[in-house]
Amino acid sequence: MKKIVITILFFTFSIPLFSADFERTKLGIKANIQSMDVEVQFYNPHIVRIVKSQEGFVFKKESLSVIKTPQVVNLIVNQQGDIVSLKSEFIQVTLDLKTGKVSFYDLSGKALFTEKDYGTQFTPIKDVDKKTFTVRQAFLLDKDEAIYGLGQQQEGKMNQRGQKLLLRNENTKICIPFIQSTKGYGVFWDNYSPTKFVDNPQEMSLESEVGDGLDYYFLYGKNADGVIAKMRDLTGQSPLLPLWTLGFWQSRERYTSQEEIVGVVEKFRKLGVPLDGIIQDWQYWGGNGNWNSMNFDNPKFSEPQKMIDRIHQLNAHYMISVWASFGRDTKQFSELKEKKSLLNFETYPKEATPYDPYNPEARNLYWEYLSKGLFAKGVDAWWMDSTEPDRTFTRDSDLDVPTHLGTFRSVYNAFPLQTVGGVYDHQRKAASNKRVFILTRSAFAGQQRYGANSWSGDIHGRWDVLRKQIPAGLNFSLCGIPYWNTDIGGFSVDYKGGIKNVAYRELYVRWLQFGTFMPMMRSHGTSTPREIYMFGQKGDWAYDAQEKFINLRYRLLPYNYSTAWDVTNQSGSMMRALVMDFSQDKKVYDINDEYMFGKSLLIAPVTESMYVKNENDKSEEDFSQIKSKQVYLPEGTSWYDFWTGAQFSGGQTISKEVPVDIMPIYVKAGTILPVGPKVQYATEKKWDNLELYVYPGADGEFTLYEDENDNYNYEKGAFSTIKINWNDKEQTLTIENRKGSFPGMLKTRNFNISLITKGKSTADFSAKTDKAVTYKGKEIVIKLK
Repeated sequence: MKKIVITILFFTFSIPLFSADFERTKLGIKANIQSMDVEVQFYNPHIVRIVKSQEGFVFKKESLSVIKTPQVVNLIVNQQGDIVSLKSEFIQVTLDLKTGKVSFYDLSGKALFTEKDYGTQFTPIKDVDKKTFTVRQAFLLDKDEAIYGLGQQQEGKMNQRGQKLLLRNENTKICIPFIQSTKGYGVFWDNYSPTKFVDNPQEMSLESEVGDGLDYYFLYGKNADGVIAKMRDLTGQSPLLPLWTLGFWQSRERYTSQEEIVGVVEKFRKLGVPLDGIIQDWQYWGGNGNWNSMNFDNPKFSEPQKMIDRIHQLNAHYMISVWASFGRDTKQFSELKEKKSLLNFETYPKEATPYDPYNPEARNLYWEYLSKGLFAKGVDAWWMDSTEPDRTFTRDSDLDVPTHLGTFRSVYNAFPLQTVGGVYDHQRKAASNKRVFILTRSAFAGQQRYGANSWSGDIHGRWDVLRKQIPAGLNFSLCGIPYWNTDIGGFSVDYKGGIKNVAYRELYVRWLQFGTFMPMMRSHGTSTPREIYMFGQKGDWAYDAQEKFINLRYRLLPYNYSTAWDVTNQSGSMMRALVMDFSQDKKVYDINDEYMFGKSLLIAPVTESMYVKNENDKSEEDFSQIKSKQVYLPEGTSWYDFWTGAQFSGGQTISKEVPVDIMPIYVKAGTILPVGPKVQYATEKKWDNLELYVYPGADGEFTLYEDENDNYNYEKGAFSTIKINWNDKEQTLTIENRKGSFPGMLKTRNFNISLITKGKSTADFSAKTDKAVTYKGKEIVIKLK
């Protein structure tokens, strides 16, 4: 067979050219193969969209997740026989004109990801009255390749190979059809209907119940951080959350009066235990017929303005629960019904009905009532509950319900994206002096652009459930959505006596230690109260351990806030699976009980009981035999025990003793760890005297970020950064010139610098200072011994 080779370099001013087999387009190529239209579209040199549809079937789509406008990319296009290749400056893509298979390679020709030959399937169906398809695509993965993502699943697995999952959002399960690989690529399947994910030795496949066409994006980032950066570029960047969101949050299902909720904040202040947020759960509106009225109609909240003002006087913030459904006696229900913007299926409670967030008019109405009834009174943050939404009975007929954009089946998983996005967009337009902060029970791809933090739903308070939250949160974060948390202690308690049961107290303390290193540290649940003073008083082990870690959270605010800035400015991540920083160490591929918090701190939560002999015994405890947790320290660096300063080589498993007030924390060599003052709330004191702890053994750097702590002036450049470098060979610390400025910025501050050596630790933040310097914004070089 004679081979014809065509090499064409297209620049942005090129006129589309054609061959007998394919057509050149502005973004790539398209062809008709096996009665199927196939299009390869380059969105930029790293991101490629693949679109397939049945011949003669018009496929037009405006993505709910993807907001990136594609750019015209300079491509080299070749054809050799049945294979057409497109090369950008970073990747190569081939299309088999005979089978329809699309494959992806790096510039050296190394295979990254591929479809199977004849691997696309369109099965005609009727979605109620509309002719459409079930769409399926089969892919091939390398035998030893590890993949991550798929949202927040509860199987307890880190590596998602060998899984069979139905990706359909529900309470405790957040489903995002996105994977990323240890080979440095990601794939986003842009479909919102329930989707089956299957990986077995023969193939990996994605199959969506409804799709007019098949639509997915290939993202090449070379590593996990790069893939996440490309996903954010495609679906939206994450705005910076206010500093106060990084403090400690107390909640309960539920505070029954305004006196009770104010009393909790007053009690924290009296005890001197730090607190930044208090959360009002449901029923402040009264009965279920008035569900989610967005008003304080319950007579036990008769003076809401007085309540919120008092909480603000106590330097705390107020978050309130709002739902995606409305009771039949509410004004919202009547107006939405008139606009035909209710989804007619049963939710919780049965007296309420979900609204249609796919309808812009409905989103406008939702905000109108939210603003008038709650935001105008000074509510600081939103707890958007049941954003799947909850369906009391999962009837198939629910999926036939019409929405503004089609059947509920066709847009199911995008429900949280639409309802959360509606609140964010409206608040941004209404006010710029307060950053939007939303806590929500569900999510979909792109939700990071809406100032939202998802939590893992109404989970049970058990050790096995605690263990599963770690990989659940890490895989969620690997989908590009950086803010996540859990109910500390689990929503419902499976221990008789609840907080009075010593076995539950131990579990709660360990969960709170884990919560110290989540993007949001929030205590919440039903069955039993969780406030620290319910566990006893100073001198009681459960109280003291909690107080220790809540204070630790606040001392680390400069590190955490700077890490949050990295999320916004560099598409970073707060909770980092070990594979993100140590991809060359294959031992970390499936470690599901450790992670990095920021790029410096390795966290290994204690996920099994160490002391209690009998969980049904409410009094027995045994602290005489201290047990240990096995911790793997990734290779490629050395590590410091946060509590003792002891140094260890990477690439080994060590045994760490874990008395009840200790959770294993290890600091990577080369770390510069900034530590702030002891405070009762995040903004109580300025950072004019910061501790800098330097962990030698490798070069390192850290960028300290500061701004006004709230409002959106940082988007206009009102912030400052101070880059700090450690040269390990020279044993010198360089504090560079400050960049930027903002109103109220400290012009002068002290840095108290400690070099961590054997027997010297960060633990109680009282390590001997080796050098104290006054910094006025100009570079200082400090020699440390």
